[in-house]
Amino acid sequence: MRRLNTRKGVNSKPTDDHDSNNMDPVKLQVRPSTRSNLFSRNPKHNNRSSFLIIASLTIALAFTLCYLLVSARNSRSFGKKRYGIVIDGGSTGTRIHVFGYGVDGGDTAVFDFGTDGLSSMRVNPGLSAYAEDPESAGGSLRELVEFGKGRVPKEQWENTEIRLMATAGLRLLDLDVQNRILDSCRKVLRGSGFKFQNEWASVITGSDEGLYAWVVANHALGTLGGNPLQTTGIIELGGASAQVTFVSSEPVPYEFSRVVKYGNVTYNLYSHSLLHYGQNVAYDSLKEAIVSGDFNSDAESLQKRMSIDPCTPKGYSYKMQSSKLSPSSSVEKHRHLSTLQSRGNFSECRSAAIMMLQKGKEKCSYQHCRIGSNFIPKLQGKFLATENFFHTSKFFGLASKAFLSDLMMAGQQFCGEDWSKLKKRHHRLDEEALLHYCFSSAYTVALLHDSLGIAMDDERIRVANQVGSIPLDWALGAFILQSKSDLDVGHSDWISTVISDGSPTLLSLIFIFAILMFTVWSLSKWRKPQLKTIYDLEKGRYIVTRVSR
Repeated sequence: MRRLNTRKGVNSKPTDDHDSNNMDPVKLQVRPSTRSNLFSRNPKHNNRSSFLIIASLTIALAFTLCYLLVSARNSRSFGKKRYGIVIDGGSTGTRIHVFGYGVDGGDTAVFDFGTDGLSSMRVNPGLSAYAEDPESAGGSLRELVEFGKGRVPKEQWENTEIRLMATAGLRLLDLDVQNRILDSCRKVLRGSGFKFQNEWASVITGSDEGLYAWVVANHALGTLGGNPLQTTGIIELGGASAQVTFVSSEPVPYEFSRVVKYGNVTYNLYSHSLLHYGQNVAYDSLKEAIVSGDFNSDAESLQKRMSIDPCTPKGYSYKMQSSKLSPSSSVEKHRHLSTLQSRGNFSECRSAAIMMLQKGKEKCSYQHCRIGSNFIPKLQGKFLATENFFHTSKFFGLASKAFLSDLMMAGQQFCGEDWSKLKKRHHRLDEEALLHYCFSSAYTVALLHDSLGIAMDDERIRVANQVGSIPLDWALGAFILQSKSDLDVGHSDWISTVISDGSPTLLSLIFIFAILMFTVWSLSKWRKPQLKTIYDLEKGRYIVTRVSR
């Protein structure tokens, strides 16, 4: 009890105010604080970890800012009209296509192939006509380039890609001649003011040509990007080659198989070009075969009459320039030509065309060889017959959905008429073009019906050269795929966009990165203070104080 009273007295009555004010409080050191090292017992290791985390976050932030800068720059171009140019180096002429298109907010190209979004111009002859003077081929592009400059705003020339894609006309030439013609064209395109690289002038494969035609057709029909089984196939009849492209459900050998990815849909296509089976080359081949008697056929009665031309209307004074015959044609063949007589007969012309289309079939190494030794699977789905199929049908005044039987009847009547009457009736048409329609009508029936197996009254096929306002030109299909590819690359490869020469985004990134690195360096120099915990007896609680270094 005494001890209790004494303690109580001390607490309640200080003996001297002055002494109590000068008295230091009693403090007991308990332990150093470990609050700054909750995650590691090693302070140095903890500092290194913190630095790595901060550095990683800084780099991630830098690239995020970079991406946002690129996205912001790209977003400013949405809605702004862009341009692209494709030059189609065909067998009979060279045509330039100038495309204008937009890009929506979803980074998707918006094409307009009407009068506002597509301008075209053609010059004759084709590039293959310069086989004897390849260095002059480039000169034929100058007029086309000037046409392009008049359709693209000058401030956009350097950003507008120009590409030359040559087709069957050049494919028929020797490789050395092809390269010399292309080199001549490259010189002109390099100095055009447009964006150009040497590899953008090339000879495309026949398979590519058919694939591009298929793309533009299904784009125009609204089926591109949809169910593969709902797409429409393409059969093109050009001047030097024919192309067949469609979605096939049966196995297709690798060399005839093409895969197109559009959106989220993959299309497995059969696509093949039948070189030498274009209408103009086939017509010339027929004339040579008539002169030489080279047909291999069981129709002996037809062979005996091969000195008579069944594909030229009667009454025509047959004159074939010797230059149109191949260099292998002999003098005797030229002499035989002078005795050739024109006597139009649709049925016999069709038979001659069939023999030509089936020539070489004995060399077929596939299950189906419908034309020569070329593999062609059974046609499936709907089809559009384009180019010379369309021109022939239009000449005879047939509707787009006319049957092959309608064309056969029109061809029979035309081939059987006298040449003088035909010239009088079609006096506005060039005589050489008029002369070909007997053959073209018979060749169309022989190709589509007798070779590819399309029925005379098949409603699945129609003839067209455009769908709505969109021309069915393979060059448009090439532009669609190229533009989509460019946008995909530009969207995914934003780092390349940033580091391109002269990019303002790159300068901004360097500035931001420098600031962030300085911040990291400053943080690396900063250390948390070392603390200790003591017990203050006067205040009756723990307190934390800084330990001086």
